[in-house]
Amino acid sequence: MNKDQVKGATKEVAGKVQESVGRATGSTEQQLKGLEKQVTGNVQKNVGNAKETLKDAAKDQK
Repeated sequence: MNKDQVKGATKEVAGKVQESVGRATGSTEQQLKGLEKQVTGNVQKNVGNAKETLKDAAKDQK
């Protein structure tokens, strides 16, 4: 795993927690911030996945 995968997964989890807290407290703003953090984390995780795929493909070419 690379740092983008780890940071992305962490952001996703934090976003889920923030969304849940927002839902429990009735705060639409916190729910939306949590969803935004989840999307950002997912994108970052996918960038990390792409980097790993490219790295593995480069190893296979050698």
